[in-house]
Amino acid sequence: MDDIMYILIGVFIGGLSGGLISLYFKKSLQSKYETLIERQRIAIEDVQKNAERVKKDAELETKDIRIQAKAEVEKEINERKLEITKIEKRLRHKEESLDRKMDQQERRDTELSRKEKESSKKEQQQLEREKQYDNMIKEEREILEKIAAMSSEDAKNLLLNKVSEEAKFETAKLAMQIERDMLETVDKKACDIIGQAIQKYASDYVADATVTAVSLPNDEMKGRIIGREGRNIRALEAATGIDFIIDDTPEAVILSGFDPVRREVARLTLERLIADGRIHPARIEEIAEKMKKEVNNIIKEEGEKAVFDLGLSGIHPDLIRMLGRLKYRTSFGQNVLQHSREVAYLAGMMAGELGVNVKLARRAGLLHDLGKAVDHEFEGGHHEIGAVFARKYGEDDRVVNAMLVHHGDGEPNCVESALVTASDALSAARPGVRRESIENYIKRLEKLEEIAMAHQGVEKCYAIQAGRELRIIVKPEELTEEMSFIMSKDIAKKIEAEMNYPGQIKVTVIRESRFVEYAK
Repeated sequence: MDDIMYILIGVFIGGLSGGLISLYFKKSLQSKYETLIERQRIAIEDVQKNAERVKKDAELETKDIRIQAKAEVEKEINERKLEITKIEKRLRHKEESLDRKMDQQERRDTELSRKEKESSKKEQQQLEREKQYDNMIKEEREILEKIAAMSSEDAKNLLLNKVSEEAKFETAKLAMQIERDMLETVDKKACDIIGQAIQKYASDYVADATVTAVSLPNDEMKGRIIGREGRNIRALEAATGIDFIIDDTPEAVILSGFDPVRREVARLTLERLIADGRIHPARIEEIAEKMKKEVNNIIKEEGEKAVFDLGLSGIHPDLIRMLGRLKYRTSFGQNVLQHSREVAYLAGMMAGELGVNVKLARRAGLLHDLGKAVDHEFEGGHHEIGAVFARKYGEDDRVVNAMLVHHGDGEPNCVESALVTASDALSAARPGVRRESIENYIKRLEKLEEIAMAHQGVEKCYAIQAGRELRIIVKPEELTEEMSFIMSKDIAKKIEAEMNYPGQIKVTVIRESRFVEYAK
């Protein structure tokens, strides 16, 4: 009984405990559920608030964008309106201008029509007046012939005689005026005439020799110059650019080359080696370099000395060095630098006598043969080459002209050019200055004329300018202009093929017709 009691009590207590525990858990779960519900509600409210805030922000932003877009559209519309307004103004202006032009054109057309009508009326009136004048002149002539008892022919002769006398008087006055004008310019004209007359004196001018002989102490020196297997002579030729000719000539070596400065360097090098006695390739190169420097210094000093002695200034240093090179250039045995100094002195003396520019004449005379310093390096005559260099370095046009025409290849543009031409001829023509014999000179001229006369249709020919020009006169009835042109080419080619001559020869073919009649 007690056990059952205990069991019932235990069951009761257990049931009560379970109920209490169940109640506790139920309340706990209810509390948690309510808490969750509250949190969810709060979260939903926060989300709703955020959503409303985002919505308001979006509405504000959209409103701002609409306002900004509206402002931009309104601005663009205003700009378009302004541009349209400007275009309308320009169009109105153009329309007004076009209307004015049309009005002006209409007025011009109207005025032109009016003037045409008036002109036609005036022409008719002029024709009527001319007829009236002709009738009046005819009537007056008849009346005058009756009054004067003189025909119109006699009156015309009387009038012509009177006019002739007046014309003679006016002619005499004009002649006196011309004579007075001529007296004012007679000095300058006289200088020109004298200069042109002096220029007619010309002389031959040719190229220089191209070899130099070097004396040796004995013939054994030739073997030392040649060296073992020719190494010394090859080194000499390579260092100087000159050919060394060792032949049967006793105690002499011939140096051959067109460049006179190189020949001088080679001569000095060989003489120094002979005096030194040590001849081998290294020594040859050393001595050759020293001699080049020495010759360059001599060239510069000689050019400066020539310029200083003549009292000139302002000549470019390169031209002065070219002048110095002329010390080693000869023409028919005449030293070209000395010849240039003589020409400068002569031209200056004549310029002083004539009262023209003395310094200009001396300058042109000193530079006139400048091209001979480098004529072996460039194509063309020495006068053309020298003129190119003078123009390049800023020389006066009158100096350049004197250099170009000093052999008669052109017309001088001043008195000084003619004086340089005359001085060049005088310096080259004085006795003993040139090596060419008169016999060889005459033979060359005769050969030129013989070549020209061998062509059909040639009437006369003359070798002038000391053989520098061949002037040929042909028969116009036998040769046409084209045939004369071809003849000049053929004669020039034949001269080149058959003759040896210095410089260049100008071939001039002249074809002219002359008609002469005598009044008896």
